[in-house]
Amino acid sequence: MKNIEDINRESVKKILSSKKIAEFSPGDTIKVGVKIIEGKRERIQYFEGVCIAKKNRDINSSFTVRKISFGEGVERTFALYSPNVSSIKIVRSGKVRRAKLYYLRDRKGKSARIAEKIKKKIGIDIAPEPKQAIENVASDDKIKKETSTDEKKTEVSKVKKQTSDKKLEAENKPKK
Repeated sequence: MKNIEDINRESVKKILSSKKIAEFSPGDTIKVGVKIIEGKRERIQYFEGVCIAKKNRDINSSFTVRKISFGEGVERTFALYSPNVSSIKIVRSGKVRRAKLYYLRDRKGKSARIAEKIKKKIGIDIAPEPKQAIENVASDDKIKKETSTDEKKTEVSKVKKQTSDKKLEAENKPKK
């Protein structure tokens, strides 16, 4: 006989196989796409705000998003594995030290801001190039250097010729 927890885990696996859910945590600014049915039409309405709480309970997992709409705080709680939640996108990651950010309810303006978490990327990704490609690049560089030096020489000779022409004109001018 199956336990109810086993059934819940299986249903979560089934949902995750068909739908991708982003990894987010409290403090992150997220954009939740909610399916709205109006008569026969179905559309997606986005609710963007700060995640102030997340509850991980298998199939009963939920999260709360808070936003300020026209100067009024609006909170909405979503079931994580609900079919009505079409997508969850992370807009920015917040740097917080608490699991539940209920203190944001009492704050207004700049004091309600959350610092952004900067993710550091360590290491350099370098793909090794084949030796032939490196040799071709080296020969191309030599050719470019030779053509650039030839161009510079012709430019210098043009400038010298212009200056010598100006000197000749200055010498040939009658003095007043």
